[in-house]
Amino acid sequence: MIVRFGYVAMSTVIKDCSPSRTMTMASFSKLEDREAALRRLESIARGNLHNTLRLLRHNRASGIKVYRMTSKLIPLATHPELQDWNPFAALADDFAEVGRYIKENGMRVSFHPDHFTVLSTPRPEVLASSVRDLRHHTDMLSAMELPATAKNNIHIGGAYGDKASAAARFVKHFQELAPEMRERVTLENDDKTFNAVETLQVCKTLGLPMVLDIHHQWVNNEGESPWELWPEISRTWRTPLALKDVPADQPLPPKIHVSSPRSPSDPRSHADGVEPAPLLAFLRRIAADTPAVDVMIEAKAKDGALFELMETLKGLEGTKSGISVLNGASISIEGPIRASLT
Repeated sequence: MIVRFGYVAMSTVIKDCSPSRTMTMASFSKLEDREAALRRLESIARGNLHNTLRLLRHNRASGIKVYRMTSKLIPLATHPELQDWNPFAALADDFAEVGRYIKENGMRVSFHPDHFTVLSTPRPEVLASSVRDLRHHTDMLSAMELPATAKNNIHIGGAYGDKASAAARFVKHFQELAPEMRERVTLENDDKTFNAVETLQVCKTLGLPMVLDIHHQWVNNEGESPWELWPEISRTWRTPLALKDVPADQPLPPKIHVSSPRSPSDPRSHADGVEPAPLLAFLRRIAADTPAVDVMIEAKAKDGALFELMETLKGLEGTKSGISVLNGASISIEGPIRASLT
């Protein structure tokens, strides 16, 4: 099984390269010339896209093919008071340049809209805001001219006192989205509300690919082990929505998220790095029947955590472990699991 590792948004290795520089609405409102203020927002966004391109070049040099872009590329883009502003015309060349680099280098990129994007909500104003945010993320991917393999990963959302009704609302609201928005969505289990079993059921109902977060599954489960769910989860990556724009000879690997607890007293928060043992235990369990999987590292140290993990894996490399390091961010791992390695 081929395993590719990626990281989230920011680099702790490359200095002065934030793709998330912003301006507060309070600062924007203090500028008397509104048109000049909008041009300032566009200038900040142009810098964020330039730094995204720098990070992508860093990723290429390091062998990193999997990357989650920040949602904050365009400051205040979805603010209710700026809905008459369309920044994409001014930023068209910058978005296109980022998209070209991604495609030319065969990278897999995604967004993860924040926890305010909740399609399970019973409140119309929250739903409208959530759809607006999801539309914005879809528009950014479209501005990069990326195919539907570039996804927006979201959670089901809150239960609002009735989990079954909340799940049904998510299904209804999702089905009302525009087709170009639906085809870019993946769904992830969360650490407090909708566990992996429940998220998988919604994915099967809608034909959505599921991103398994093994840390979330560890703190929010029904007693199952994550690898017990894997056969059904991996099948969600073969539905029509999952396969949209996927070349027949280059299947899109399933994706998982990995992180480690910050401490025993704070098991849900993410540590700076990744503890290899739980991750390897999972990967070895699924290796025999999974040709490839992409692993998004959600650690505080970002790419630094990825590089630290790769150094650890290099130390484990060999016939006994079944691990072979392929490059700076990928390994192969043999299956089936060996009893001596559990």
